[in-house]
Amino acid sequence: MLTRLAPAVAIALLAGPVLFGLFGTALPAFGYLPALGGDAFSIDAFRALATQPGLSRSVALSLLTGLASSIIAVAIVALLTAAWSGTRAFTVMRHLISPLLAVPHAAAAFGLAFMIAPSGFLARLFSPWATGWTRPPDWLIVNDPLGLSLVAGLVVKEVPFILLVTLAALPLMRAAETLHVAQGLGHGRIAGFLLTVWPQVYRQIRLAVFAVVAFATSVVDVAAILGPTTPAPLSVRLVEWMADPDLAMRFMASAGALLQLGVTLTALAIWIALERLAAGIARAIASRGMRFSRDAAARNAALGVSLASMAVVAGGLLVLALWSVAGLWQFPDALPTKLVVKTWVDTAPRIVDPLWSTILAASFATIVAVVLAVLCLVRELETGKTGGTRALLFIYLPLLMPQAAFLFGLQFLFLSAGVTPGLVAVSFAHLVFVLPYVFLSLSDPWRAFDRRYEAVAAGLGKSPRATGLRVRLPMLLPAILTAAAVGFAVSVGQYLPTLLIGAGRVPTITTEAVALASGGNRRVIGVYAFLQMLLPFLGFALATGLPALLFANRRAMRA
Repeated sequence: MLTRLAPAVAIALLAGPVLFGLFGTALPAFGYLPALGGDAFSIDAFRALATQPGLSRSVALSLLTGLASSIIAVAIVALLTAAWSGTRAFTVMRHLISPLLAVPHAAAAFGLAFMIAPSGFLARLFSPWATGWTRPPDWLIVNDPLGLSLVAGLVVKEVPFILLVTLAALPLMRAAETLHVAQGLGHGRIAGFLLTVWPQVYRQIRLAVFAVVAFATSVVDVAAILGPTTPAPLSVRLVEWMADPDLAMRFMASAGALLQLGVTLTALAIWIALERLAAGIARAIASRGMRFSRDAAARNAALGVSLASMAVVAGGLLVLALWSVAGLWQFPDALPTKLVVKTWVDTAPRIVDPLWSTILAASFATIVAVVLAVLCLVRELETGKTGGTRALLFIYLPLLMPQAAFLFGLQFLFLSAGVTPGLVAVSFAHLVFVLPYVFLSLSDPWRAFDRRYEAVAAGLGKSPRATGLRVRLPMLLPAILTAAAVGFAVSVGQYLPTLLIGAGRVPTITTEAVALASGGNRRVIGVYAFLQMLLPFLGFALATGLPALLFANRRAMRA
């Protein structure tokens, strides 16, 4: 019974909030919100939106930074995979990059800011002996008007995600054999892979790439930390309008949310056009017989860029930890003069409530998501049907839609229905975003399970239910715990759902950290960002350590 209901419940949780939220956003955008005096439909909100200073620049920033970061991230992953897949170096890179997926976007953004700021760690590392600086240069690096630091911050977080979905798709292709044939025809390794294998891989990861484009054009927390401020990207301004004490601004904010949806759809349309352009270029290269056999420099460049992006994120996280315990740290000293715990002690009383809220919301969303994902996969096993492209569209729907476009409306609908903003509402909002990641993380290991084990159990007289509980689930426990760790990390990093659905009454580590971005106290920011980074790593440590403990006497299951 539960397995029959699970797919319907999952679809309702994925599509329901998005569709109802869009409806709830559209009504105030067109002037209808009786609770705030809007009793008739009009386009006054759009007129008010059009008069906002710097609106066109905010739109352009959101569109261009989102597209630029997505193009760079996909290019890095494509070149890295083409140049090094199947090699020992690629295996090492995979193990090094994979943990970065657990780092919340805000923590990675803070780490990057602490690295590249004029008074950041990189400037300190080379000063004064290489730069001659005894004081920070007057350069606008973080929050630069072109959004270059925002693009960099998005790229370093998008690369691990795109790489991991690419790695999941590669086994479905006969990549090694195809590449061997291409190289036998004289093509260089990179050209041969990009012309023959990559088009097949890209078809498998296309929806994931669309999700990256949608996220990059509408992200709030990373844009608030690294993006321009005068004016800010559209997503950041939407949150400001929504939080304005003048309730009439909610109409204009809703109109802006629909504009954000239009920006994301425009970005996706441009991306599809770029796909066709790239396909045309690839056909032209193939038809002209261009083989690019000498590609050693490009291979090394791809590896170097990937290592550099990984080093920047890892270094930024270490700098965050260092700032949280730093005593006096004057420029251009590379390291603080002493380490102290004063900031942790002073901040501890204020951390308890946000930390507790973060753990509770993430735990609830993760447990429900894992249970639903397992029940859906069991139902898939019973029916022998995966749902195909339609099921994938439902799974990716919350990821393809800009959060502001439906969360604004979802907040209005919750308030209209008398739902009190609080931890329960926030947890359900997190579930909408956690469930897709949990399902996508668990589905491949589940489907790859060797069913011969079940056949042996059936031959010993075990029922399908007993086989599932005593054979399949224990053997897939590491995969289930890893999917749970992914879901927990996703929930910890949620900013806009927490802020809007919680109406500012549910502080979490992420919302508090982003709120500190406008301040200059790096030590306090370091404490919150370090905790935000630590929670997901603890989840993955548990996912790794628990199977090793439970299956200490079963080496294969422990691995």
